Amino acid sequence: MASIDNESIIKSVPQKGFFGHPRGLFTLFFTEFWERFSYYGMRAILLYYLYTETVNGGLGFDKGTAVAIMSIYGSLVYMSSIIGGWLADRVFGTANTVFYGGIFIMFGHVALAYPGSATAFYISMALIIIGTGLLKPNVSSVVGDLYTKEDPRRDSGFSIFYMGINLGGLLAPLIVGTLGQKYNYHLGFGAAAVGMLLGLIVFALTRKKNLGIAGSNVPNPLSKKSAIGTGIGVIIVAIAAIIAVQTGVLTINRFINLVSILGILIPIVYFIIMFTSKKADKTEKSRLAAYVPLFIAAVMFWAIQEQGATILALYADERTRLSLGGLELQSSWFQSLNPLFIVIFAPIFAWLWMKLGKRQPSTPVKFSIGIILAGLSFIIMVFPAMQGKEALVSPLWLVLSFLLVVLGELCLSPVGLSVTTKLAPAAFSAQTMSMWFLTNAAAQAINAQVAGLFDKIPETIYFGTIGLISIVLGGILLLISPIIKRAMKGVL
Repeated sequence: MASIDNESIIKSVPQKGFFGHPRGLFTLFFTEFWERFSYYGMRAILLYYLYTETVNGGLGFDKGTAVAIMSIYGSLVYMSSIIGGWLADRVFGTANTVFYGGIFIMFGHVALAYPGSATAFYISMALIIIGTGLLKPNVSSVVGDLYTKEDPRRDSGFSIFYMGINLGGLLAPLIVGTLGQKYNYHLGFGAAAVGMLLGLIVFALTRKKNLGIAGSNVPNPLSKKSAIGTGIGVIIVAIAAIIAVQTGVLTINRFINLVSILGILIPIVYFIIMFTSKKADKTEKSRLAAYVPLFIAAVMFWAIQEQGATILALYADERTRLSLGGLELQSSWFQSLNPLFIVIFAPIFAWLWMKLGKRQPSTPVKFSIGIILAGLSFIIMVFPAMQGKEALVSPLWLVLSFLLVVLGELCLSPVGLSVTTKLAPAAFSAQTMSMWFLTNAAAQAINAQVAGLFDKIPETIYFGTIGLISIVLGGILLLISPIIKRAMKGVL
């Protein structure tokens, strides 16, 4: 398809109809709401399903392996976004890629909804990883297509869209978690599948009317020859993977180690290519050098934040008193705390930065505050851990831990993608979205190895060491922030 200019896209989209925004925002808001509902709902109970004994409806993995699988799954989701972006740019366009991704996700949840073996679980994970990689990086891109770059509604539109993400993440653990833990895991996974189905229905029924030609552009179409070559390559890799699994060459532990290596190696390769490229000038390489410590800081932050769905989820299930003020709690409900706090505090932070204006902290300082708060969220957990593994602790400890990491997230995450695009060399601008996603992929690849220590060393040492490393790294980043700022060459 020939390239479509932004003016033509804007003309095809009804510009009113959803709180003063383009009507297409309705379509994308509810598509993403239901996708996040299905994703976070499934994730809220997946860890418990993995390590629950088979007689009780689980798969019976040991807890260390279950945590590692969760981390590797998260890492692969973010790695697959690179493929999703590539397919959108070269084959399908963003809107079609979003729809195809939703189909993969739905069938992945459907597979989980049926009682099955570990093999069925791996198939479902493959479907969800592929589907999320197709959908996640592209749905926000379609949101951008609804507005001109000068449209004053643009930032507000993304804020509304972001609210849909967090509302889906807030409700999912409460509904899917309750169904999964109180009744049956597969009933919970079925609810997640229904959520994605609803998202697909909304998208399919309203796409033509609300989105017009937004997301239909294929900016760099793949040639027929390249398409055939790519297809053959994918088939060969798939066959090789099946043979490796069937022959026992690729075991779950080897796969975990392989993904962990890739999670670290891929970002390193990205940086080497950009630093050695003749397409990047001296100023761009200076900015790239400034980005390296920010990238490392983001990896540290996500390494802690993502343990909310693994280590803290395990802690909630086994070490926490699941009652508060006479209310019976489900351990999966704690996964709603992150989006709840974001919904509450995101507007406050947005107001604060606006109020401070030019006096607000620089990007490196915001990053340092973010990882210091993340470190404190783990330091806090040292105190309940001191009570011993046999004691059940107050759920308020977990509430406080999640609150601190969310405050850190609001300092680091909103500016992370923005600064990534600003500091990347122009020749590599199309790959900048992938770079930011890779901070999370690398973090979870590291977690797959580190989280296995949780059951092997005292909890106080685990939480204390990781928390202290994060705080020290934040302090170092704060000290060198003036140097980083100078290297950014005018980028704020």
